Amino acid sequence: MYFHEKPNTYVTNVEINVSDLQRSLTYYQEVIGFKILQQESNRATLTADGKTALLSIVQLQSVEQKTRTTSGLYHFALLLPTRRDLANIITHFRQSGVYFGASDHDVSEALYLHDPDENGIEIYVDRPASDWTWHTDQVYMITEPLNIPSILEEANGVWDGLPAKTVMGHIHLSVSSLAAAEEFYTKGLGFDIVTRYGKQALFISTGRYHHHIGLNTWYSEGAPKLGENQIGLKTYTLRLDNEVQANTLKENLRQLGAPVLTIDDGFQTEDPAGNVILLKF
Repeated sequence: MYFHEKPNTYVTNVEINVSDLQRSLTYYQEVIGFKILQQESNRATLTADGKTALLSIVQLQSVEQKTRTTSGLYHFALLLPTRRDLANIITHFRQSGVYFGASDHDVSEALYLHDPDENGIEIYVDRPASDWTWHTDQVYMITEPLNIPSILEEANGVWDGLPAKTVMGHIHLSVSSLAAAEEFYTKGLGFDIVTRYGKQALFISTGRYHHHIGLNTWYSEGAPKLGENQIGLKTYTLRLDNEVQANTLKENLRQLGAPVLTIDDGFQTEDPAGNVILLKF
């Protein structure tokens, strides 16, 4: 889990717009296994350990239907502490009749599903970093069928929601221009490119993680940004290390012409695809 600690820059919280708060709360508690940390009339903050906010859901007052693909959330990804935890949630999904996809990425083993509003979710476990294959500065990742029987051998039949040590492992974004996204995230926010998938996707991180952020144009090349009243990503939060880093990033972003707005405990910016990012200490 040291990839999700300072001095790395990593995702701590994702905020999404939904159409029905109560329906989403039922899903995220009963299916995914979150606990409610805080709830208001139109929003709720969810946690795994009872104190750390991982996911915030906001009910829109009026929902504008999408007429075409937009940029925004491809999926957010919850990183479980152990392979046994993954086995237990697979068992839970099967017993609950929950449909999910599954992939082996070599660096990780992952499940994929969607919430009632079609917001994408990944739930995964990392293989030991010592087992990852690096070619200089590029990490080897694949997408192959997941060996679920092998994982289930580690199940102990205990599922009581998300384990307390679950973290927001990464976020994967749909962007309108991969070149513009690459410049913003590398030159503006200081991420390193660790994998490229042709000309339509790249994966970036700090501290040689396999990725803290994924970026793709698989369905979103040239797409407009998500509207304020549309379901999907509202904001996501990156952890800042210190004031020196924050000031450097602000200057880098200003040089790129990106917005920089002061907020409590940090600042806010927006990538070229319109994804709003909160950077906090």
